[in-house]
Amino acid sequence: MITIKTPQDIEILREGGRRLAHVIREVAKEAKPGVATSELDRIAHALITKGGDTPSFLNYKPKSAEVGYPASICVSVNDEVVHGIPKTDKLLKDGDIVSIDIGLIHKELFVDAAITIPVGEISEDAKKLLETTEDALSKGIAAARGGNTTGDIGFAIQNFIKPYGYGIVEELCGHGVGYAVHEDPFVPNFGIKGRGARLKPGMVIAIEPMVNLGSKKIVLDKDGYTYRTIDGKLSAHFEHTILIGDGEPEILTKI
Repeated sequence: MITIKTPQDIEILREGGRRLAHVIREVAKEAKPGVATSELDRIAHALITKGGDTPSFLNYKPKSAEVGYPASICVSVNDEVVHGIPKTDKLLKDGDIVSIDIGLIHKELFVDAAITIPVGEISEDAKKLLETTEDALSKGIAAARGGNTTGDIGFAIQNFIKPYGYGIVEELCGHGVGYAVHEDPFVPNFGIKGRGARLKPGMVIAIEPMVNLGSKKIVLDKDGYTYRTIDGKLSAHFEHTILIGDGEPEILTKI
């Protein structure tokens, strides 16, 4: 069911979004060569709980999983698309790209955001992939206006990405957020104008293009959470939590 947030909810979500943006900024500063992905998780968990909030991913169990998610954040490196599990023996290297995806609960309301950043010096192909995926998110956000549809968002992202020849992940998509980690509606990163759920003021959604340097196809690791590109090529992921209004959408997690 699609939900409309109250004015009181929206104020809480604004504050939660500001807090989450701060956590992502601080974690991103520590994504350096030689740092274990588990250390990024530790830093994020400490920052979230220090503020009196709760990591929304920790122990979250989607229907498809056998066990709850074992960390506070997702850290996906290179060919990992999303939901990479932080590990003590997984060290970042110069030339890696790393997606930092974090969810936070502030006063019982949920916000979600992600960025993909370079570790040291990265290839020109990787730079272009990151730049294009982040720009695609901006195009999707611009289409997230009251009266439009989720299809308008997906079309805007797909239409922007298409000339680059990148693969747009279709199995995973954005979603409603606020009262839970995932709510209706689904917000795909491809679509047809005018199709899908109608956007109404007061809706809160997470828009999150996942774009691959090669094939759009992905595969699920044996850990039950981490998705990888099927061809082993790089993948980038950017996400913001957005408030739908009558005019321009509001980015609640502006980093």
